[in-house]
Amino acid sequence: MAGLSAAAWATRQGQTVVLVERAELGGNARHAGFIWTAPSVEALREAVPEGDPRLAERLIEGFAPAVDWVRSLGVEVQPAVPVLRFGRGHQTSILNYLRACELAIRESPGCEIILPGEAERLLVEDGAVRGAVIATPSGEPFEIRAGSTLLATGGFHAARELRTTLIHPNAADIPVRGVPHNRGDGLRLGRAAGGQYGPDDAGFYGHLLPSEVEFTEDEDFPALTLFHSEHGILVNLEGKRFVDETAGDHLTTVALLKQREARGLVISDERIREDWILRPYVEGLRATDRFDDAYRRGARAAVAGDIDELEHMPPEWGYDGAAVKQALLDYNRQCADGSFGPPRKFDTAPIDRPPFYVIEARPGITFTFSGLLIDDDARVLDSEQRPIPGLLAAGADAGGLYVRAYAGGLAAALVFGLRAARTALERAGATA
Repeated sequence: MAGLSAAAWATRQGQTVVLVERAELGGNARHAGFIWTAPSVEALREAVPEGDPRLAERLIEGFAPAVDWVRSLGVEVQPAVPVLRFGRGHQTSILNYLRACELAIRESPGCEIILPGEAERLLVEDGAVRGAVIATPSGEPFEIRAGSTLLATGGFHAARELRTTLIHPNAADIPVRGVPHNRGDGLRLGRAAGGQYGPDDAGFYGHLLPSEVEFTEDEDFPALTLFHSEHGILVNLEGKRFVDETAGDHLTTVALLKQREARGLVISDERIREDWILRPYVEGLRATDRFDDAYRRGARAAVAGDIDELEHMPPEWGYDGAAVKQALLDYNRQCADGSFGPPRKFDTAPIDRPPFYVIEARPGITFTFSGLLIDDDARVLDSEQRPIPGLLAAGADAGGLYVRAYAGGLAAALVFGLRAARTALERAGATA
């Protein structure tokens, strides 16, 4: 999303662009449908208080112009609707947008898309990045010299070793919801040129997924994601609640990763099934019975006729059934007296309408939040917080915008991809 957006915009300004892609154009964006973020800087800061405030301001000020840019390519953009309670966004034909960007590049004189190809190393001369050495399956590596080089390789969510060392040891074997070829190439290249990694422990964007399910198609991930978990309770192997579930399953996913064996149970009742499992999580999408779908696919899932049945968890699951039952009883008591622990921001209704739906969840990762630190012009920063001349990063290759919270991945990639292209254009003018 970031690389294609930057390249297409630059060609419209008369710039010569070479886009190098390892696997498929569009990356994670190919499987998304909404461009959204917070409606104001204040709302974004409230949702992501630990993020870089300069990047937050750039995201908000650049969002509306970025959506207008999408429309300018003839891509349909639907009216804004609420997203994740605090956000606003537009359903968009992302595949049409990515294709429009591709055509803009291919049809521009002197511009080129190298597919498949990948950067072996950056060309660094006198402290500035001057391009990259590119390898393709069909020939010897060759140099592309450029005034500006944008790293937009999608982060490192598909790199097992990097997940383990940079996110959490439990992240070694979690399901990858994102495309499988984003293995930290941008991070490797940027660090070798002096770029700094961060923020530490920023987390990642992902969702809770049913355990024991084999995901065979890309569509399986959104179809089986446990979006309803923010209305139920989530307990760990010891049968204890450990997080405010209502923060959203994209945040409880990060919290669950740090629990023993990175797995837990989502418990809901018939009210939650009717109000949330059977209805679309974003307006305009098709509703399905996610619990039933996961059950039929082999997930660890069960239906209890009453609360007492929760005590009889299957032994092979490894949970303390008595503690699981007590957790729900405690939660319902806390609903009555308001003494929540952990507290709940919303949906404090008791979970007491049988039957009860139990499903084991695991964290699934879509993309990473930490990356190469950038300024609000998408320039990669060195150890002294100075921009490295000629080096830019956007999308999941860039860190600092989202820290342990999230407000839209496509919006960030789009806005900072376009910002990077503008910075490159300004640099070209300054060095002409």
